[in-house]
Amino acid sequence: MPVQRLNHAVLYVRDVTRSVAFYQEALGFRVVQAYPNAAFLQASGSANDHDLGLFAIGAGAGPSEAGRSTVGLYHLAWEVDTLAELERISVKLTEMGSLVGASDHSTTKALYAKDPDGIEFEVSWLVPASLLTEEILAARVHIRPLDLAAEMERFGAATRGGVGVSVTA
Repeated sequence: MPVQRLNHAVLYVRDVTRSVAFYQEALGFRVVQAYPNAAFLQASGSANDHDLGLFAIGAGAGPSEAGRSTVGLYHLAWEVDTLAELERISVKLTEMGSLVGASDHSTTKALYAKDPDGIEFEVSWLVPASLLTEEILAARVHIRPLDLAAEMERFGAATRGGVGVSVTA
């Protein structure tokens, strides 16, 4: 049987309390289990046991060198249902000083941010399969700056993303 999807992610962080507060405020995660040096969080729309695990390794931990001088994970990508939700998260991440980029990958509209430990993550909306055109598919090779207002006008702020791509109807 092939792999179907990512069930959860686990991150090593300096301070679990700080990281829990960040992911709660930024992305609306809620704590489902907490321990002195670990926490398990669930995304607000999820029925999964947990979507994110956090383990503290202490304030003295050095920054990740992945992608600069070592191999390692570049980022995780969290998917949202609508462009309106992507816009809300964009505003929140900007207010928190965490947003580091926003890109239009044609089939995916993406925000990039960093958590308090500098771990990068993506929040994205996927164009539903029924709205994919030859033009959209051909444009995947070009990454452009994201214009959320224009994308909401084009696809609709409340259009459910990822249908037929990452989720079923």
